Amino acid sequence: MKNVAESLRNVRLRIARAEQAYGRRPGSVTLLAVSKTQPVAAIRAAAACGQADFAENYVREAMEKIATLADPRLTWHFIGPVQSNKTRPVAEHFHWVHSLDRLKIAERLSAARPASLPPLNACIQINISGEASKSGVAPEAAAELLEACATLPGLRLRGLMVLPAPSDDFERQRQPFRRARELLQALEAHCPGLDTLSMGTTQDLEAAIAEGATLVRIGTAIFGPRAR
Repeated sequence: MKNVAESLRNVRLRIARAEQAYGRRPGSVTLLAVSKTQPVAAIRAAAACGQADFAENYVREAMEKIATLADPRLTWHFIGPVQSNKTRPVAEHFHWVHSLDRLKIAERLSAARPASLPPLNACIQINISGEASKSGVAPEAAAELLEACATLPGLRLRGLMVLPAPSDDFERQRQPFRRARELLQALEAHCPGLDTLSMGTTQDLEAAIAEGATLVRIGTAIFGPRAR
């Protein structure tokens, strides 16, 4: 297993340097450790280093990890596509969902959210690069979905999530993140209080932070290549 403690230090240093370089407030970017397909031991190692936010893509795998760890200090984010038959476990066991792209799913999540829990934090997933292979709503459809979801009592709308087409060029990386930031600013007229831009991965976190990311989703740089 990769040295998780050392990897976390390196990623946190990258984030801090990017915050400084692009005029961001120190500590304004949250590190979300993408732990999908990683063993429980790796998550424990990260948690022992103070990492609190973890992301999973697969409901069954995530349920096993959440139950095994049973650590109330951890915050769990669901970042994969939400299937209709998986809305209840997502609503009952996660603190965040980043991949909201249909009103039907939003309604099911809201209805399934236990009354004993605070509303589920939710980000609308935007297909910012218009890729046929990617989930998410088109940018021009975001306002309609946002307004429809804003009335659902079991959800707390927080912002947007994007996963642009990959690029090795820094300026090209920045362009879709800039569009996401501008879209979030425009959407605040429909839903005041939006405060989250979930964007940036191991390959492009600096470009995402330069354009306003508040939460970066990092897997490989912390845990190494995925197991499958």
